[in-house]
Amino acid sequence: MSTFNQPLGGNEMPRFGGPATMMRLPTQESAAGLDAAFIGVPLDIATSNRPGTRLGPRQIRDESRMLRPYNMATRAAPFDSLQVADIGDVPINTFHLPKTVDIISAFYDEVLQHDCAPLTLGGDHVITLPILRAMARKHGPVGLIHIDAHADVNDHMFGEPIAHGTPFRRAQEEGLLAHGKVVQIGLRGTGYAAEDFDWCRQQGFRVV
Repeated sequence: MSTFNQPLGGNEMPRFGGPATMMRLPTQESAAGLDAAFIGVPLDIATSNRPGTRLGPRQIRDESRMLRPYNMATRAAPFDSLQVADIGDVPINTFHLPKTVDIISAFYDEVLQHDCAPLTLGGDHVITLPILRAMARKHGPVGLIHIDAHADVNDHMFGEPIAHGTPFRRAQEEGLLAHGKVVQIGLRGTGYAAEDFDWCRQQGFRVV
């Protein structure tokens, strides 16, 4: 009988102790043998306002120590049938955004070689683009559910084609997204023109 990794329980080790991993799961260096892997991308060099999302993966992991492995409403017990571990953070280049985008994409290429589902802890919004590039190389164009106040389809920001507000325009231009299978939910942020969300609809995105 297979033995699946389990989050460290609060009756085995106090919640304030144990490994600082997602749900205090075991760690391993690669995605080999895993059905799903938690991955951190500690990045905020693509933001145009305040920094701080580089600390997101660490904080998410810290808060996750309070999670238990069973969903009492749905009776879902994912750790009873899936092998899951925390494989750490992508070693980004915090001084060079284009290089970092390539580093992220290559990291996910390796993860996907193992037919492992990556579960990402970010990180600013730009990380979606290199992850989608890797996913599309593996699977072809993919569907997307994007929950956000903004559409993140700017053509450029400060003259740069890759920034936290541009990933879904680049993804659409590069053919990474499956036609008719993109939904953007919660778009409500203020904009610069009445047409700001129209580009999305013109691409066949469903805007909610």
